[in-house]
Amino acid sequence: MLQERRPDDLRELVTRGRGGLVDPIDRIAEIIFGLIMAVTIVGALSVATAGQNEVRTVLLAALGCNLAWGLVDAVIYLVRTLTARTRVKALASAIIGADPAAARLALAAVLPEDVAAIVGDDEIEGMRQRLAALQDPPSGRLRLNDYLAAVGIFLLVVGATFPVVLPFMFARDITVAMEISRGITLVMLFLAGLALGRYASYQHPFRTGMVMLLLGAALITAVKALGG
Repeated sequence: MLQERRPDDLRELVTRGRGGLVDPIDRIAEIIFGLIMAVTIVGALSVATAGQNEVRTVLLAALGCNLAWGLVDAVIYLVRTLTARTRVKALASAIIGADPAAARLALAAVLPEDVAAIVGDDEIEGMRQRLAALQDPPSGRLRLNDYLAAVGIFLLVVGATFPVVLPFMFARDITVAMEISRGITLVMLFLAGLALGRYASYQHPFRTGMVMLLLGAALITAVKALGG
């Protein structure tokens, strides 16, 4: 049997993750991406032969790489957002100008599968009528919040670099710094998985954290093996 949820539980479930410019899943994914990029580059440092110049070079390389990929991710986010919004505008214009039967079919076709499975003809007709009542179709332009979200993505990718490289800035022993960096990476992977588990409302988000820890470690190993 499904567990009955109280109104407060449902409200917390629906509003979880709201208030940010970037979707919670995207936020966590960007952090994991930046973290794996940084730890992979830092991991290329040879503990046996590392000198101060080499350490500085690796740290700059890790930061530079994440700066570059943070910029790429931010730009791609804007391109993706603009493309999706332009498509929505075109679909809305087509639906507004179509006859009711064709408009209902078009609306049903663009709904996500999970939503389409629970939406009936009355709901679709209501959507069509609200669209038809609009004076203008939705705008296809980028908004201020989109640019702010792109900046947020950039900062998330770059920010994931610093916890990984900080031990090398303060620890005198390179071997100790490497171990601390790896430990920080594992903790951050676990916390990212824990956050995903909580957002998805898993009963045991701790397990999700452990799975993400193991998955992240496997991805780092694979990236290294492939020459990354």
